Amino acid sequence: MSTLTVRKLNVDLSNGFGRHWAGGDAYRTQLLNALSMTFPLGEQSFIDSMRAISEQRVADPALRAEMRDFIGQEASHRFVHVQYNAELAKQGLVFVREASIARRMRYLARSDPLSWLAATCAVEHYTAVLADCALRLPALLAGAEPDMRTLWSWHAAEETEHKGVAFDVYRAAGGTYGRRIAMYLTASVMLAIDIGLQTTDNLRRDGELWKARTWRSGMRTWFGADGLFWQALGPLLHYLSPRFHPWQYDNRHLATDWLAQHADAVRSAGTRDAGRY
Repeated sequence: MSTLTVRKLNVDLSNGFGRHWAGGDAYRTQLLNALSMTFPLGEQSFIDSMRAISEQRVADPALRAEMRDFIGQEASHRFVHVQYNAELAKQGLVFVREASIARRMRYLARSDPLSWLAATCAVEHYTAVLADCALRLPALLAGAEPDMRTLWSWHAAEETEHKGVAFDVYRAAGGTYGRRIAMYLTASVMLAIDIGLQTTDNLRRDGELWKARTWRSGMRTWFGADGLFWQALGPLLHYLSPRFHPWQYDNRHLATDWLAQHADAVRSAGTRDAGRY
């Protein structure tokens, strides 16, 4: 039996959301918007990399069940962020990193399945660290519109729930430490470039790039008392350890607490239903 639940989000984005939905803060809004813009391509790659690993290479039936529910959760995330990104396009934002990321995803799809899955493990670690910050620290979503706070918190909760699945499948399928680290270092550089350039372009199109308040917010978001840089540095370096496993830091209570307190925000869906996305 899988420990995961495939859910649908009870948030309707068809009415749109504010241009600076994160408490009027242009920098935090456009940083999170930039992340959302990359998610559908990334999540589809996660799904496809998991499917590329034959279940015959994973002996544990419980882990095979979690592979299927991981795919279901990522399909739900992809569906919601496609809707989210359609609203961003209406606001005049352009996904300028799309061609570069899509080209990279096509390259991964042609590579050895274990290399592809190693890339998924790498990016899943980044999303797990960001999810922990979103659930544990109030600053990132401070003042956010209720629906947007719900969307990001739900996504963070499910990323936390399944943060060990790709890693466990990689090890079960015979993945090595060297391949894992090589893909992690590559992914780290690519993520920094993609998110940095997309956030900058979002702010430029928003007319906020050269405003002092934008730079103050950026410095506070990354280097303030609870800044993302300080919060993420240790966990990101920890991935380099040969003994690393995602659940060495057990923060699943953050996910279970949020889901229990916001039961009306989601509804359960079968894996097959979520897979239709």
